[in-house]
Amino acid sequence: MADEQVDYTHKKFLELLLKGDRVKCSLMAKDFINHKISIQELYENIFKKALYDVGELWEYNKISVATEHLASAIVEAILNEFYPGIISQDRKNKTVIVACVENEFHQIGIKMISDVFEMYGWNAHFLGANTPTSELIAFVKLINPNLLALSLSIYFHLPVLENMIQQIRKEFPDLPVLVGGQAFRHGGHEVLLKYNNIIYLPDLKTTESFIKNMNEHG
Repeated sequence: MADEQVDYTHKKFLELLLKGDRVKCSLMAKDFINHKISIQELYENIFKKALYDVGELWEYNKISVATEHLASAIVEAILNEFYPGIISQDRKNKTVIVACVENEFHQIGIKMISDVFEMYGWNAHFLGANTPTSELIAFVKLINPNLLALSLSIYFHLPVLENMIQQIRKEFPDLPVLVGGQAFRHGGHEVLLKYNNIIYLPDLKTTESFIKNMNEHG
């Protein structure tokens, strides 16, 4: 695309997503990068905004479940296309486990978070959607990570997250746990204040700042 033809908003990308045009979505994403939009900006300002719009359209019955699933699948496929190019060669000897809360099936947001950790040299274990609490705890015992990051997309699953945190705290009293996701657009992060070392990060920018601080100060 010529410079004057590039649409730097997420709306054109959303339009292609809703048409199910994976090829054009992929080309557009690559074109954003070619025009010096960073991976982080692409994730936060294009993919995230477009998928939030998709979610709202589905909530208001303006698109079908099939269309919503297809849009998510297209974005996830594009994330996989970019993955080989984002891994930092400057490894930090730090590990994070990233997962969705039990009963949560929207994993793209936490996949983006996983990718950002990889950009900064961390070893990110991406467990994906609907991670049972017992299995997560067993994996934490096996890996012994520096951090755990959890994603919550649906506000009504907040009690599931809180139960998860309670069980994690019984087993790992001091393990830092990062929490974020679309659910907190409706509030609820104040619940996290009841628990020690639970850190709410609302977006990729604050997550990136947190990782940089961890890399600098341990």
